Amino acid sequence: MNVKLLTYTPDAEKLVAAAAKLCYAKSDIDTLYDNLTPDKVESFLHLLDDVGHESPVEHASFTFAIEGVSRALLAQITRHRIASFSVQSQRYVAKNDFSYIIPPEIDAIPEAREEFLAAMREDAAHYESLRDKLTAHHLAANLAAGMDEAEAKKAAEKKANEDARFVLPNACDTRIIMTMNVRSLHNFFRLRCCNRAQWEIRALAIAMLKEVRAVCPLLFGKAGPACLYGACSEGAYSCGKAAEVRAALR
Repeated sequence: MNVKLLTYTPDAEKLVAAAAKLCYAKSDIDTLYDNLTPDKVESFLHLLDDVGHESPVEHASFTFAIEGVSRALLAQITRHRIASFSVQSQRYVAKNDFSYIIPPEIDAIPEAREEFLAAMREDAAHYESLRDKLTAHHLAANLAAGMDEAEAKKAAEKKANEDARFVLPNACDTRIIMTMNVRSLHNFFRLRCCNRAQWEIRALAIAMLKEVRAVCPLLFGKAGPACLYGACSEGAYSCGKAAEVRAALR
């Protein structure tokens, strides 16, 4: 897994503080940034946290590049609706000799690992075979319709990818560019940094949390699962390891 913060709102913490200042002070737009010293920025951000006023943090957003994750993770992460996603297409990008993600529990058992690798090899072989058959069929139809050979081949390969991809496994790798605002990121971290989250998306969430804390420590200082600074939100399903989680993520 490779996670990189590509870009984020410039002076994100100051922008959020300015939005808070607009809510709680008489400042007009032209003087909004006046006297917003680092201490006052911190004070406004603490105020928002104390009173639970979350809308000002929506003005700052963060964009991540993510690779080395599975299509199974993609199905989970797109449930976070207040976000924007661009995903590597399996229609336009052929997945010959595709990379894949091995779950740690499978990787730790030699017999399970070998069976998993065999399944990946079999899926890859079926993908290649289907893609070749479909490409040949579509190419012949395109040429018969009078298309130029180069154009006919390109169209045939794209159409072949569209149906051959149905045999690709959830383990198949993908690449994502994702943008979320601060409020959505806090929700994401609260749910996905939790020990009860699925292992792959939890690893991704923790990597993303480290990236944003490095550039905006005030906005994300308390970001993470509910148990980080309060009670576990999982009730009877709690992992019972709040102390370990706090030691790792604070």
